[in-house]
Amino acid sequence: MTRDEAWQLMTEYTESDSLRKHMLAVEAAMRFYADKYNEDPDKWGIVGLLHDFDYEQNPSTDKHPYVGVDILKQKGCSEEITRAILSHADYTGVKPETAMEKSLCAVDELTGFIVAVALVRPSKSIMDVKVKSVKKKMKDKGFARNVSREDIQKGAQLLGITVEEHIENVITVMQGIASKLELE
Repeated sequence: MTRDEAWQLMTEYTESDSLRKHMLAVEAAMRFYADKYNEDPDKWGIVGLLHDFDYEQNPSTDKHPYVGVDILKQKGCSEEITRAILSHADYTGVKPETAMEKSLCAVDELTGFIVAVALVRPSKSIMDVKVKSVKKKMKDKGFARNVSREDIQKGAQLLGITVEEHIENVITVMQGIASKLELE
């Protein structure tokens, strides 16, 4: 599947602008980590772009990401891609094992949290978000309470890097696509 085909599929199933932006952020972070691991950034980016494409229409744990994975299998996507997408939801029982799977788990929650931090800044710009501000907000249990801080911590551990390095990586990547995220 090409990036254009993945984009078309994602937009066909996802109307929510914020969910589309989330998948764009995850795509960018996945491409970054693919480069870091000397892997295929196009493949990893497609995984990031499609990991939640079925969520809006199937928001329950008994359907997401299973419905999306079935659609992707019907379209000929590899088991490597579908398994990675299954691994991002811990309730599927598919444990992240490969670098791609671990990276998807690591960036999924963090991208959303960084967006939330950007949106409470007076400028509402990701360009003003710093690691220190993300770490501070992580301590505030009332802030973005649906985002699992434990998942963010585990994500960095899966990647074998510090939480600070992981946050810095993802902020930098998201700053690079600030206009697409409408957070410039």
